[in-house]
Amino acid sequence: MPPNVLVSAGRLLFDSFFSADHQSRLTSIGNWQRDSARTAAAGFRRKLTSADALITTWDSPRFGDDLADLAPKLRFIGHCGGEVKSRFAASLFEELTITNAADPMARATAELGAAFLVYCARDIDRYRAAVRQSNRIFSEVHEHGTEEFLYGREVAMIGFGRVGRALVDLMRGFDLRWMVYDPFAPRSLADSYPVVFCELEPLLRMAHLLVLTAALTDQTRGLLNRKTLSLLPDKAALINIARGGLVDLGALTAEVRRKRLRCALDVTDPEEPLTLNHPLRKLPGAILTPHVGGGGRHVRREIADTVMNDLESFLAGKPVQNRVTKAMLDRMT
Repeated sequence: MPPNVLVSAGRLLFDSFFSADHQSRLTSIGNWQRDSARTAAAGFRRKLTSADALITTWDSPRFGDDLADLAPKLRFIGHCGGEVKSRFAASLFEELTITNAADPMARATAELGAAFLVYCARDIDRYRAAVRQSNRIFSEVHEHGTEEFLYGREVAMIGFGRVGRALVDLMRGFDLRWMVYDPFAPRSLADSYPVVFCELEPLLRMAHLLVLTAALTDQTRGLLNRKTLSLLPDKAALINIARGGLVDLGALTAEVRRKRLRCALDVTDPEEPLTLNHPLRKLPGAILTPHVGGGGRHVRREIADTVMNDLESFLAGKPVQNRVTKAMLDRMT
């Protein structure tokens, strides 16, 4: 009998991922249906009972150890995104084949990191503000020149996984020297990337430009707090394209408010979005974007391709390319 595939997504979210071609591929696989439920309510559970495969998105319910009881036929889960650790109980990674689609998001997130890095290095936000106020900045630049540049500089990074490596690759033409803190990254990566691995404290003390690309784990939550932020040089720029929980938001806000640090944030925690009156929405030296790093429509199409490729391989009895195992979870968000 043809397999039954359940897709957990609202209509608009589903359409943003799955093109007409993707939907034709689903039809060719077997019987498929979509459900918009964000929790495992009774109607959703009924559909799970006959599902051989499940496709999830970031609006899908989260599943505990009882999923095997809810879905006795289920053998495969393909997640449209990178984060699976908090969505599925650890035991499920041994019982089922669970895949994710992190690579397309990594490339897109690195692109945003590159934009932030150039923007902060050249202090474009300050110049934009100055031009809006008066023409004095033109005379100052004409008479004294500028000090801001990126080419050939030293850049600090915390985390050297998919996003970090993609960013370094993207920025190779700038001849940057990358100082990296990541206790888990293989040191052999320094043979093919222009990076030097170092400890956290010395990295922070020299980090005029600091990019966060690390996973959020018990060890990295709040890594940038009042004490560690104080180690950064005056006027340093903190760029977060990873997870908001890496940074103590209150401590960072205080540093930006007193104009000691600058920041460019695509993510915040524990508030996302920030309240409309939050200081970082208006403070000079703070740049905010609404979690757009990996959110492009073209990225979602690539994610759907990745998930569909693994689903088709699995059903054909072939190896999948993006399986997440239980052993991988400790180093993942």
